[in-house]
Amino acid sequence: MFGRSLFAVFAVVAVASGCGGGSESYASIVDKAKNDKKLVIGVKADQPGLGLRTPDGSFTGFDVEVAKYVAKQLGVEPSGITFKETVSANREAFIEQGQVDMVVATYSITDARKQKVSFAGPYFVAGQDLLVRADDTALTGPEALNGKKLCSVAGSTPAQKVKAEYAKEVQLQEERTYSACVDRVLGGQLDAITTDNVILAGYAAQHTGKLKVVGKTFSTEKYGIGLKKDDTAGRKAINDALEKMFSDGSWTKALQASVGASGFALPQAPQLERY
Repeated sequence: MFGRSLFAVFAVVAVASGCGGGSESYASIVDKAKNDKKLVIGVKADQPGLGLRTPDGSFTGFDVEVAKYVAKQLGVEPSGITFKETVSANREAFIEQGQVDMVVATYSITDARKQKVSFAGPYFVAGQDLLVRADDTALTGPEALNGKKLCSVAGSTPAQKVKAEYAKEVQLQEERTYSACVDRVLGGQLDAITTDNVILAGYAAQHTGKLKVVGKTFSTEKYGIGLKKDDTAGRKAINDALEKMFSDGSWTKALQASVGASGFALPQAPQLERY
C-alpha cells in the first residue's frame, strides 16, 4: 500500500514538473522550439498597434508580428505559439518562472533588467513622450510638467524616469495598464500619459480628435526580446532572426501595417547589440 502511494506521489510530481508553459526544462529556447515546435510568448494586450487583444481573443500589432517572425525562424509556426498577456511589472517574473519562453512587449533593455533576464535586439528604438487631450495647448513637453498630474504604468521605465527626474514637479499616478491611464486623461482626472512615443501614437489613433502626442521625446528606449538569463544560444538565434527580418523587408512591412495609420514617422531598423 505504501509503495502504491509513493508511486502516486512521484507520478503527480512528474506530471506537475512537465506542466510549465515556458522553457524551464530546456537549456535554451532554441531546444524547445526545435523539439516541441511550440512556444509561449508574452505580449501586451492593451497597446493599439503594438500588442492588442482582439474581441475573438487573438493578438495583433507590431510586437506580435515580430514574435511570429522570430518564432518561425526558430522552427515554430504561428499555430504552435501561445500568446500570454504580460504587463510591465511581471515580465521578468514570467521569464524567470518559466511561464513564458520569451517576451516581446515594448520591453526596454536596461542594465537592471539584464541582471534577471537576457535580451536579444533591439528590434525598435522609441523615445518617452507625452499624450494629452487634443485641446491642451499648455503641456508642450517635459519643461512644462510643473504641477501636472501624469499617468504611467507600474514597473515601466517611463514611470521610473518620472520618479527619478520629475518627482518634485509632478504627481504620478501608476496604473496596471496604459488603457486605464487613457480613461483617466479622457475623463479629465489627469493631465497626460507618459510612455514611449510609438505606444502613445497607437492610442492617439484609437481616439482620433480627442488625444494627441506632444512630439518632444526625452529618452531613448531600446525594445528587446526578453528570454531566460544567460541563454546565449537563444539570444544569438533570435538576433539572427531579427537581422533577417530587417534585411528582407518584413520588419518595415510589419511596422507600416501596425502603426503607419497613426501618422507615426517610421524609423529605420536599429543596430543589433550582440553582446
